[in-house]
Amino acid sequence: MPNFRKYNYSQDAMIVVNFEDQLQPGTFEFTLHRLIDGHIDLSPFYDKYSNDQGGRAAYDPAILLKIILFAYAKGITSSREIQWQCENSIIFKALSCDAVPHFSSIASFVSGYPDAIESVFEQVLLVCDQ
Repeated sequence: MPNFRKYNYSQDAMIVVNFEDQLQPGTFEFTLHRLIDGHIDLSPFYDKYSNDQGGRAAYDPAILLKIILFAYAKGITSSREIQWQCENSIIFKALSCDAVPHFSSIASFVSGYPDAIESVFEQVLLVCDQ
Protein backbone atom coordinates (compact mmCIF):
# COMPACT_ATOMS: atom_id res chain seq x y z
CA MET A 1 0.00 0.00 0.00
CA PRO A 2 1.39 3.50 -0.85
CA ASN A 3 2.74 5.60 1.96
CA PHE A 4 1.25 9.12 1.79
CA ARG A 5 1.92 12.12 3.99
CA LYS A 6 -0.84 12.58 6.54
CA TYR A 7 -3.04 15.66 6.32
CA ASN A 8 -5.65 17.20 8.55
CA TYR A 9 -8.04 19.91 7.36
CA SER A 10 -9.26 20.74 10.86
CA GLN A 11 -5.89 21.95 12.10
CA ASP A 12 -5.19 25.58 12.90
CA ALA A 13 -2.26 27.45 11.42
CA MET A 14 -0.76 30.83 12.12
CA ILE A 15 0.22 32.55 8.90
CA VAL A 16 2.10 35.83 8.73
CA VAL A 17 0.42 38.09 6.17
CA ASN A 18 1.43 41.59 5.13
CA PHE A 19 -1.87 43.13 4.08
CA GLU A 20 -0.38 45.67 1.69
CA ASP A 21 1.41 42.84 -0.17
CA GLN A 22 -2.00 41.30 -0.87
CA LEU A 23 -3.04 44.36 -2.88
CA GLN A 24 -1.23 43.71 -6.14
CA PRO A 25 -0.58 46.54 -8.63
CA GLY A 26 -2.88 46.39 -11.63
CA THR A 27 -5.86 45.09 -9.66
CA PHE A 28 -9.07 46.91 -8.83
CA GLU A 29 -8.49 46.58 -5.09
CA PHE A 30 -4.99 48.10 -5.40
CA THR A 31 -6.37 51.05 -7.38
CA LEU A 32 -9.25 51.53 -4.94
CA HIS A 33 -6.85 51.46 -1.97
CA ARG A 34 -4.47 54.00 -3.53
CA LEU A 35 -7.28 56.23 -4.78
CA ILE A 36 -9.01 56.51 -1.40
CA ASP A 37 -5.76 56.92 0.55
CA GLY A 38 -4.08 59.38 -1.77
CA HIS A 39 -6.61 61.32 -3.81
CA ILE A 40 -9.99 61.47 -2.10
CA ASP A 41 -10.92 64.18 0.41
CA LEU A 42 -12.74 62.38 3.20
CA SER A 43 -13.54 65.48 5.25
CA PRO A 44 -17.26 65.38 4.29
CA PHE A 45 -17.51 62.27 6.49
CA TYR A 46 -16.00 63.91 9.57
CA ASP A 47 -18.85 66.29 10.46
CA LYS A 48 -21.06 63.63 12.06
CA TYR A 49 -18.32 62.22 14.29
CA SER A 50 -18.34 63.65 17.81
CA ASN A 51 -16.12 61.22 19.68
CA ASP A 52 -12.99 63.38 19.83
CA GLN A 53 -13.48 64.09 23.54
CA GLY A 54 -14.30 60.53 24.50
CA GLY A 55 -16.25 57.49 23.57
CA ARG A 56 -15.40 54.51 21.48
CA ALA A 57 -13.07 54.92 18.51
CA ALA A 58 -14.93 54.82 15.21
CA TYR A 59 -13.95 52.96 12.06
CA ASP A 60 -12.04 55.21 9.69
CA PRO A 61 -14.27 56.24 6.75
CA ALA A 62 -11.42 55.25 4.41
CA ILE A 63 -11.60 51.65 5.63
CA LEU A 64 -15.37 51.50 5.39
CA LEU A 65 -15.36 53.03 1.91
CA LYS A 66 -12.76 50.57 0.68
CA ILE A 67 -14.63 47.48 1.82
CA ILE A 68 -18.06 48.78 0.78
CA LEU A 69 -17.00 49.94 -2.67
CA PHE A 70 -15.01 46.75 -3.25
CA ALA A 71 -17.99 44.66 -2.15
CA TYR A 72 -20.41 46.58 -4.37
CA ALA A 73 -18.03 46.17 -7.33
CA LYS A 74 -18.19 42.41 -6.73
CA GLY A 75 -22.00 42.46 -6.55
CA ILE A 76 -22.11 42.12 -2.76
CA THR A 77 -24.63 44.58 -1.31
CA SER A 78 -25.62 42.87 1.93
CA SER A 79 -23.96 44.40 4.99
CA ARG A 80 -23.99 40.96 6.64
CA GLU A 81 -22.18 39.48 3.65
CA ILE A 82 -19.64 42.33 3.72
CA GLN A 83 -18.97 41.58 7.38
CA TRP A 84 -18.53 37.90 6.51
CA GLN A 85 -16.09 38.80 3.73
CA CYS A 86 -14.07 40.91 6.19
CA GLU A 87 -13.82 37.86 8.45
CA ASN A 88 -12.89 35.37 5.71
CA SER A 89 -11.51 36.96 2.53
CA ILE A 90 -7.85 37.97 2.43
CA ILE A 91 -8.53 40.89 0.07
CA PHE A 92 -11.23 42.29 2.37
CA LYS A 93 -8.88 41.74 5.31
CA ALA A 94 -6.15 43.62 3.45
CA LEU A 95 -8.45 46.52 2.54
CA SER A 96 -9.74 46.78 6.11
CA CYS A 97 -6.40 46.12 7.84
CA ASP A 98 -8.09 43.10 9.45
CA ALA A 99 -10.91 45.18 10.92
CA VAL A 100 -14.29 43.47 10.95
CA PRO A 101 -16.98 46.12 11.22
CA HIS A 102 -20.31 44.83 12.45
CA PHE A 103 -22.95 44.66 9.73
CA SER A 104 -24.97 47.35 11.52
CA SER A 105 -21.95 49.71 11.39
CA ILE A 106 -21.63 49.07 7.66
CA ALA A 107 -25.33 49.66 7.03
CA SER A 108 -25.35 52.80 9.17
CA PHE A 109 -22.38 54.19 7.29
CA VAL A 110 -24.01 53.63 3.89
CA SER A 111 -27.36 55.09 4.93
CA GLY A 112 -25.90 57.88 7.07
CA TYR A 113 -23.58 59.47 4.52
CA PRO A 114 -25.34 59.62 1.13
CA ASP A 115 -24.02 63.09 0.27
CA ALA A 116 -20.47 62.30 1.38
CA ILE A 117 -20.46 59.05 -0.62
CA GLU A 118 -21.74 60.97 -3.65
CA SER A 119 -18.84 63.42 -3.21
CA VAL A 120 -16.42 60.46 -3.35
CA PHE A 121 -17.78 59.49 -6.76
CA GLU A 122 -17.54 63.09 -7.96
CA GLN A 123 -13.91 63.23 -6.80
CA VAL A 124 -13.15 59.95 -8.56
CA LEU A 125 -14.49 61.39 -11.80
CA LEU A 126 -12.28 64.46 -11.38
CA VAL A 127 -9.21 62.29 -10.73
CA CYS A 128 -10.00 60.17 -13.80
CA ASP A 129 -10.32 63.28 -15.98
CA GLN A 130 -6.82 64.44 -15.06
